[in-house]
This record gives sequence, C-alpha cells and structure tokens, in this order.
Amino acid sequence: MKILVCIKQIPDMESKFKINAEGDWFNETDVSFWMNEYDEYAVEQSIQLKEQLGNEPDVTVLSIGPDRVVESIKKALAMGCDRGVHVKDDEAYRKDPFQIASIIYEFAKDKNFDIIFTGMQSQDRGSAQVGVLLAEMLGYSCVTTVVNFAYDNGVINAKRELEGGIKSVVKTKTPAVITCQLGLNTPRYPTLPNIMKAKKKELITLNVSDLLKQEAVEKTEKFYYPEKKGVGMVIEGDLAAMVDQLISVLKEKTTVVK
Repeated sequence: MKILVCIKQIPDMESKFKINAEGDWFNETDVSFWMNEYDEYAVEQSIQLKEQLGNEPDVTVLSIGPDRVVESIKKALAMGCDRGVHVKDDEAYRKDPFQIASIIYEFAKDKNFDIIFTGMQSQDRGSAQVGVLLAEMLGYSCVTTVVNFAYDNGVINAKRELEGGIKSVVKTKTPAVITCQLGLNTPRYPTLPNIMKAKKKELITLNVSDLLKQEAVEKTEKFYYPEKKGVGMVIEGDLAAMVDQLISVLKEKTTVVK
C-alpha cells in the first residue's frame, strides 16, 4: 500500500500580524509557524494505518511552501512517515485552493497512491477545498470531515461529522482521499530517537514551477484588520430593574423595541 499525507505549515494564530506592503497578506517577520492542527490528525492516521498493516505501507508526506516548511515535514517524518517531499514555493500564500490541489495532483497522478490523507481545512485560510478538489482531479472517492476511520482489505469505513452534531457512516473502496476533522485521533509526540532517525530519511525537493500547470481562479484582493466594534454594556441590579433598563436601552439605541 502507498499512502500520501498532505500537510500545510500555518502561522501561530496568536501572533501579532502586520499587513504586508502589497496589502494582500501578512508580513512573516516575527511570526512563528507550525504544522496545521488538522494535518496533524492526518499524519497520525496515516501512521496508525501503517502500524495496523504491519508497517508494510509506504507513507510519503508532502508540503508546499518556502524553506521553513521543511521543519513541519521533519516533524511528520519523526512521527513515522517514510519520506518527505518539499514543493518549494516562496509565494505559496498567493496560490488559491485550485492551484494547490493541482500541484499535488501533478505529483501524485502517476504514483498510484491507495489513500491520501489531508486535513479537513487549514487554520489560516479555512477553505476546506483542497482535499475534495484533489480527489476530483485524480478520480478518487472522497470522504470529508472524518472523525472515525477504519480500514480492512481495501475498504474504508469512516464516520463523518455533519452539522448540528449529527454523524454519518460512509463505506468506500480505495483509492480514496480522506480529509481529517479534529478529534479523529490523538497525534503522537515525536520521540528523541525518532527525531534522530528522521534526519536520515529521504527528503525530496521539487520546484513548484515544474508542477504548477493551472492559472488561479480566485485572488486575494485585500487583507485588513477587523473593524473595531463598540464596547458592550453590562446591566446589573435586581431582575425587574434590569428588565426595565434593558427595554429602555433597546428603545433608545436600536430598532428592536419601538
């Protein structure tokens, strides 16, 4: 079995972001980056499947981005992936989901992967499109927002998370693309011996220009801070007085009560 797991490196969402000179993204200076949380579940699931099948499957981890993404690839290798693929692209943030999926497609189209794991979405863009677009390009079946995964003899049984806490159970044959939701598993911490082993694993570097065949179908026009909203009002006192005060505020400051 051949498995591909796709990961993205994203900024620490607690960082103090500064808009870049072009106004279409943020300045990466003084911003920390790490593996997208959803993708950690994808990596863990690929390793669990490898272990389930007696370590026979071959697991490749792929990431698109500048040199810094190699750190996230190395983490995935230390978790248990067999080799890494770095698609070098210093302007990956300018690529739309269609282009990202097409880059992965160009890499994967002739390699006969049985299962491709991705995160459900990235924490920075949040489009949740790359996995399903990739599946469509490859002609693979696709199961999204997976919170439970089981594999047996070429058949995947998965539980999906839907709206309102509802779950659905899906069965599909390989090849397939699986997008992983939070809570699918508990990602392991790389041990020191495995971190040392990861340094000896194969890391392939490819240029994005060799794989990108599609023009963008969407573009980020503007990147800006959220508008500041007015401060809230706290009403205190006994219940009757608070009700009267609330009605007065609604009459004076809104059109809810006339």
